[in-house]
Amino acid sequence: MSRPPAARLRGEGRTQPPPHRVTALPSGLRVVTLEMPAMESVSLGIWIGTGGRYESPRLNGVSHFLEHLLFKGTDRRSARRLSQEIESVGGSLNGFTGEEYTCYMAKVLHRHLRRAANVLFDMYLHASLKAEDVEKERTVIREEINMYLDMPAQHVTDLFNAVLWPGQPLGRPLVGTAETVGAFTPDDLRAYRARHYLPKNTVVAAAGKVAHEELVRIVERLAPGGPGRPAPRSAPAADRQRRPALLLCDKKTEQTHLCVGVRGYRREHPDRYALHLLSIALGENMSSRLFQSVRERHGLAYAIGSSVVRYRDTGAFSVHAGVENNKFLRALRLILRELASVRDEGLRPAELARAKEYWTGQFAMEFEKTTRNMLGIGEGLLLTGRVLTKEEILSNIARVGLDDVRRVAADIFRERRLNLAAIGPAVGGTAAHDALHL
Repeated sequence: MSRPPAARLRGEGRTQPPPHRVTALPSGLRVVTLEMPAMESVSLGIWIGTGGRYESPRLNGVSHFLEHLLFKGTDRRSARRLSQEIESVGGSLNGFTGEEYTCYMAKVLHRHLRRAANVLFDMYLHASLKAEDVEKERTVIREEINMYLDMPAQHVTDLFNAVLWPGQPLGRPLVGTAETVGAFTPDDLRAYRARHYLPKNTVVAAAGKVAHEELVRIVERLAPGGPGRPAPRSAPAADRQRRPALLLCDKKTEQTHLCVGVRGYRREHPDRYALHLLSIALGENMSSRLFQSVRERHGLAYAIGSSVVRYRDTGAFSVHAGVENNKFLRALRLILRELASVRDEGLRPAELARAKEYWTGQFAMEFEKTTRNMLGIGEGLLLTGRVLTKEEILSNIARVGLDDVRRVAADIFRERRLNLAAIGPAVGGTAAHDALHL
């Protein structure tokens, strides 16, 4: 299925009664809705609190594999019927796996809410996990793995994670490897589902033209009753780093792809808004520092940008770029120079103002979409136990000052915390290591 959407930020505090509603069932399963009466559609998702970082080395990739298999049929519906029941009324059916969650989702006209819930809960509760489907999907996922290996812009992110979290679940590829995927058995998949697909580890989220009480009644009818057992917790991330680290992959490519960055902040860290504004100013749009410097002024890259990820207890900031093979070191030094500049001098007032306007504008436009709202309230309730309003998030963005951004830059942009991954024909040797200076 699709890759997980980009992470969304949430803040703290209450400024007005929330437009969303939450109901906890006796089993521990939670239902959250955000009513958008002007819409004709509803986006519905079943969220489970498990993903890549809950896997042992032997089971690396099992969360993603299981997600694929839930679309292959149930005890009641074939794979074709699952998709037909949604698509025959103009809807869509999808799923995605992240490091800390798995989500199955459908979007339909509001009058087909019950139909969508029936299909999603049938997948969630009654997926058949037949041996022949496991073998067939094993081949499909191996090809997916090969596809990512042939996409250096994608693969370099996996290498960066391996440098950042070596020997840990967060440092392993979400889709697994050919070796681990090749060894999964139907019993492995059933056991993993039994451990993690539990009511207390599940959130049902809906946004759009939906009545909260109606959805609660539907879920009460479909979901298992009675008190459920708690789900396993993931091991904490090991974040200690004493010196720069790098992983270089010599490979014949038309471009050299690099990802350089540092550990960032956990999902609920009080400085997460300042870090995201810093990332916007550095590299999340065409007017950003890195785009203007690396691409526009020096012509070293076509693709250049920065991003932030956050997990329960850790996070990362990274810059990614694709450059001419013989300009790899020059581009790397230029990127690091920009990071050092913002660490030492901070952002200009106009830069911070533009970053705030960009984020609030993007957020407001995304807030008009039923699917984006479902993703926000589902992920928020599942991973933090709460959902913040649009007004709360915008208020938290507005409160960030220049001193906050400079303090964050000084905190994370330290030479000993640098990490680099690169793929290309001329990335070996000691030159890249020698260039890792701030």
